[in-house]
Amino acid sequence: MTEKNSNYKDVDVTSPGNSDLNNINEKIDFMNIDETDFESMSLGEKKRHLEVEGYTILPKAVDASKIEQIKKEMKDAPMQTKDYSDCQTFHLEPQWYSPAVASLIANPLVVEFLEELCGPEIIFTRGFFHRTLPGSPPVSMHTDGQPFGSSIFGYEGSSPKLLRVIYYFDDLTKERAPFRILPRSHLSFHAEANPYKRYKSHPEEITICAEAGTAIVFPVNIFHGVHPNLADTRRTMVQFGYRPIWAGPIKPMEEWDPELVDKAPKETKRFLKSVNSSGVEWEQPHKPKGMKSKASAINPSRWDK
Repeated sequence: MTEKNSNYKDVDVTSPGNSDLNNINEKIDFMNIDETDFESMSLGEKKRHLEVEGYTILPKAVDASKIEQIKKEMKDAPMQTKDYSDCQTFHLEPQWYSPAVASLIANPLVVEFLEELCGPEIIFTRGFFHRTLPGSPPVSMHTDGQPFGSSIFGYEGSSPKLLRVIYYFDDLTKERAPFRILPRSHLSFHAEANPYKRYKSHPEEITICAEAGTAIVFPVNIFHGVHPNLADTRRTMVQFGYRPIWAGPIKPMEEWDPELVDKAPKETKRFLKSVNSSGVEWEQPHKPKGMKSKASAINPSRWDK
């Protein structure tokens, strides 16, 4: 589904490497640690935090045995690296390589939140497995939502409503590549919020140090990044993409291989509909038949229930 391009290169990564551009010195010399208590939040409060602040955290989203199973199944998966560092390694679409990753697509805790946020018809759009090795430089502040497509994200990022879910399989410490995000940046209309821009850092970004098993959910049009990995251990994670069924890309994407979908776990198959599913209706009447007089999902009070 995702095309290879000059931003990636195939490698056989079996041990920690060195940054090919020596960018480890590109350190971010501050951290505003997020200490929000997400564990005590209600579902509505988590929804409000995502819609307003631009992210939410789901603690204990995956248990230790599942993490160990995924690490075991992905141990020998072929990896690629980013063009700026041999220490940023990844495997595209790991759900076709690891049955445990495939089953994680239907994680009940996360699906419950996504259905509250998006409605019952959700499509899975993308999978990444990452190992951030010791010596990895920072990931620049960027968005994954690029409305006209791009060489990095193809047309997946052009969907008008698209979410990322990241599962961390190792603790995010201050030294081990913690997550960075710029709250509310997804709300800005300013040219500085151009989704094609990248920033080294931002003085009001926050840092998330989460325990292994945590899931972070955020819309793709928010600026986010990663601190360098200054620890002597790897940081592993899986990143998924989800969207409402109506919010299709602006141009066609490569469809899932039907044979791979057929082999997916039963609980996951309902999310593996056509990645080009869309609610596009060019001809629009001013007074369509059957208009409703209520829609609770867009109530100004929707967070209070």
